Amino acid sequence: MHDIAHYVFEPLREWVGGPIKVNSFFRGKPVNTAIGGSRTSQHMKGQAIDIDDTFGYKTNAEMYHYIKDNLDFDQMIWEFGDDDNPDWVHVSYVSEEKNRRRCLKAYKDNRGKTKYKVI
Repeated sequence: MHDIAHYVFEPLREWVGGPIKVNSFFRGKPVNTAIGGSRTSQHMKGQAIDIDDTFGYKTNAEMYHYIKDNLDFDQMIWEFGDDDNPDWVHVSYVSEEKNRRRCLKAYKDNRGKTKYKVI
């Protein structure tokens, strides 16, 4: 939790210039299961954070692109929304050596199941 706060959240918050809503950070297994999270969710290790532009300083798309272009991360997901702005941004950080810099987009298939594509 310290690493993602130090290497991702704090530099992002400084760039944003104001507060950022955190939708989800650490989730224990019971909570993760109750909300339908992945069995391998990095939230359960304190390695992932979901952020939202609720306060209006920067859009979710702007934060996504800033992280992608300026910060180290393991995985980042453009969570639903549309091509202009995601509903929120999921970002994870493991370690400098293990980060994959993997970018995905979450969407619902025709049966309403969440799917991911590499972007």
